[in-house]
Amino acid sequence: MSDSVNARQRLAESLAEAVAAALRADLAEQDRALLIVSGGLTPLAFFEALSTLELDWERVDVTLADERWVDESSDDSNTRLVKRHLLRERAAQARFVPLTTADATPEEGVAALEKSVAGLSWPASVVILGMGSDGHTASLFPDSPQLKDGLTTEAALLAVHAPSVPQPRISFSRHRLAQAKRHFVHLTGAEKRAVFAKALAGDEVFEAPIRAFMDAPLSLYWAP
Repeated sequence: MSDSVNARQRLAESLAEAVAAALRADLAEQDRALLIVSGGLTPLAFFEALSTLELDWERVDVTLADERWVDESSDDSNTRLVKRHLLRERAAQARFVPLTTADATPEEGVAALEKSVAGLSWPASVVILGMGSDGHTASLFPDSPQLKDGLTTEAALLAVHAPSVPQPRISFSRHRLAQAKRHFVHLTGAEKRAVFAKALAGDEVFEAPIRAFMDAPLSLYWAP
């Protein structure tokens, strides 16, 4: 196993321990806790590490920061990834709240999803944010016509389209994600490190939407 693979596995395990500790702390003070995760390939090892940890999973709600508007059977579905890699082992007892409906478009489904997420344990205990090479996080893309709304609305969710991605999306707004008690950013590779460093050095959120979360404490988890 290469040094970078080893480092990423250690990172995943360290992040899993930190997230589990945060959830345990909140569950000691409240009935339920909410974990918001991001999709893609980067968090898979983290999901698998977290799924094995001891926790009162029956009292944990899990949802996504954003989702592609595709069927769960699609390889592009973040829901599919979460069910396969996180909602297993001990974490199989968690309650998962998806961000898609049977509607043809996210615009048609967003009202029902707003009702679905309204009863979750807000503010979220933990949000895990990823970041793209364009500085986007969740589905807040620099080239999206909905970016301004995503950064300013007080609604929980919004439908998103962007020229840089093939599918329409549903995303939590910056306002709702920013309310979380704890924010972790999970990145790997030299390219992502450079993008994050550039984002830290500036303040134009429309250029790099990850900057919208840099006005509060962030825990960065990065490995080569």
